[in-house]
Amino acid sequence: MSELQQSADKPSLGQRAGRFGIHILTASGAALAFLALLAAVDGAWPAMFLWLGIALIVDAIDGPLARRFQIASTLPRWSGDTLDLVVDFVTYVFVPAFAIANSGLLPKLLAPVAGVAIVVTGAIYFADRQMKMPGNYFRGFPAIWNTAAFYLLLLRPSPVWSTVAVAALTIATFLPFPFIHPLRVVRLRPLTIALLVLWGVLALITLARGMAPGPWITGALCAIAIYVVGLGALRR
Repeated sequence: MSELQQSADKPSLGQRAGRFGIHILTASGAALAFLALLAAVDGAWPAMFLWLGIALIVDAIDGPLARRFQIASTLPRWSGDTLDLVVDFVTYVFVPAFAIANSGLLPKLLAPVAGVAIVVTGAIYFADRQMKMPGNYFRGFPAIWNTAAFYLLLLRPSPVWSTVAVAALTIATFLPFPFIHPLRVVRLRPLTIALLVLWGVLALITLARGMAPGPWITGALCAIAIYVVGLGALRR
């Protein structure tokens, strides 16, 4: 390849700066997690979930952007995969673990134990090189503790049942059952995406109503959760 061709293929300083902005976008998820944590300290659960929801949107768009602009090859100094895992851990695991432990849902003596169990099992899961199964299914409960915290604070079961739920999910992290990736699993993907959009709308209504949306919305949110778990269980 000629020097002229190499020069043409090499991104300019402005292009590299623009592409580095995608790393900044990914890292902004950590800032959103920090804001969510501040809300959780005050027990402002709707605000916490709103910040975590924005972080979820960032997580959905930064990967396609990084692949579109070939960030891994043009900015090899920074690992987008590592950055993504760091941000995902604080948004999916650490902040929700604090919320669950600090929400009053669990017995006072068991709350710190549950929080520790969540962050330890979540960290191990994120390091698992076999967390994905064929067909873009996750292996076991994929440490989406933000969602678990949402349902616990929505349903507010008794401390005993809250403890059972947390214990069951920490154990399920290491069980070899399939759990769908809602965007990448091909089977029933149009239906899954439609239900995901509906879930987002219902979740926003729930936040607007202070985590007390009424029986119909609560029932619909639970039905969508059952669909997601069931679709993984019915994997062929």
